[in-house]
Amino acid sequence: MTRYRKETILIGLSALLVALVFYSFGAAFGLRMMAEIACFSIIALGLSIQWGYAGLFNAGIMGFIALAAFISMLVSFPVNEAFRESEYAGQLFWVFFKLFIGIAIIWGIARLPALQQRVKLRRLLMLIAIAVTYLSFMHNLQPVARGIETSAGFIGGLGLPVWMGWLAGGIVAGVLAWFVGHICLGLRSDYLAIATLGIAEIIKAILKNADWLTRGTLTVSPLPWPVATPGEIGFIASRALYLTVTVVIIALILWLLQRAYNAPWGRMIRAIRDNELSSAAMGKNVNGRRLEVFMFGSVLMGIGGAALITFNSIFDPSGFLPLHHTFLIWVMVILGGAGNNIGTMLGAVIVYIVWVVSEPTTLVVFEAIKYIGLEWFAWQAPNDFDSRALQMRVFLIGLTITLVLRFAPKGLLPEKIHKL
Repeated sequence: MTRYRKETILIGLSALLVALVFYSFGAAFGLRMMAEIACFSIIALGLSIQWGYAGLFNAGIMGFIALAAFISMLVSFPVNEAFRESEYAGQLFWVFFKLFIGIAIIWGIARLPALQQRVKLRRLLMLIAIAVTYLSFMHNLQPVARGIETSAGFIGGLGLPVWMGWLAGGIVAGVLAWFVGHICLGLRSDYLAIATLGIAEIIKAILKNADWLTRGTLTVSPLPWPVATPGEIGFIASRALYLTVTVVIIALILWLLQRAYNAPWGRMIRAIRDNELSSAAMGKNVNGRRLEVFMFGSVLMGIGGAALITFNSIFDPSGFLPLHHTFLIWVMVILGGAGNNIGTMLGAVIVYIVWVVSEPTTLVVFEAIKYIGLEWFAWQAPNDFDSRALQMRVFLIGLTITLVLRFAPKGLLPEKIHKL
């Protein structure tokens, strides 16, 4: 079977799965699923270039999604007039102004020429400055945060267009990737995995407990959409418009990725992935190129995560789960084929259809089992029998990835290797 014939067959089967979902569950459900698949595809493309192009293992995708979603909410959510007109707005500004001064002092100590040769003294002074800055910031922030929560609930947003929130979320995710990568990319790959995993949990904990900033477990909703909402033009029309916006974004990303992949930069990235020592011996900046890929992939994760949370119309820090926002995306990339953009999107379609449809399908199967067991064998199903349908989605995803790793370890559509 030729490669193009295989791609055509797999794409056709995926289209058939999508058509079956539309037929079985209706247009509104199908459009919702496709819009979410489009958002997950953007995130998966970010992971694909990190892992497929450069071999970088990112175990903290959830953190980049959560941070970008928060920034998008902060930029696009309407202004909270109660906070803006209160005295705490000015107080919060001065709290962060003092924090900025502390950060500038820490940076100055790190760059001070007189301390460049006195490493131990410089580290001691930096640790003291970091401790003083942190303690001072928390001491100044606590009364202001309590006041904001009491008088206004939370700080609200800036009321800017949604697309600016998505772009800002992607940029901030890229900045976070720069900090993480700048420290960890010079070490072994497992350190990057550990660092991203830890930072993801830290980000989630901060967003969940900062009620003055995110409303914590009270959530922020409804988030504004870049198109007309379901309340204005109906579910089908609004979801179709939202899907159109995300498809346009995906088309632009695919165009950029294809150009980058075939450019000298892309060939250099793959050479570093395949043989780091040889690339370094030829004078290539290995860590610099890896950092670029890590940042670019994180920007895509941020944009996709912001679009996904916006579509769900609710920002809930407790809703960010490693299973849903890290593991599931890894399954999409592995199943589709790391380094192959079409394969990654194909994996996103298949995996998310299995994830979404498995629960209602399992409920139908369970009802048939209960009926047959009761009528034919006088078997009484347990009271929690139906609740176990939710657990079947995890089982089916695990079974899917196991079968793929057994019969197609490089994915359904592996990376195309062009031989010279």
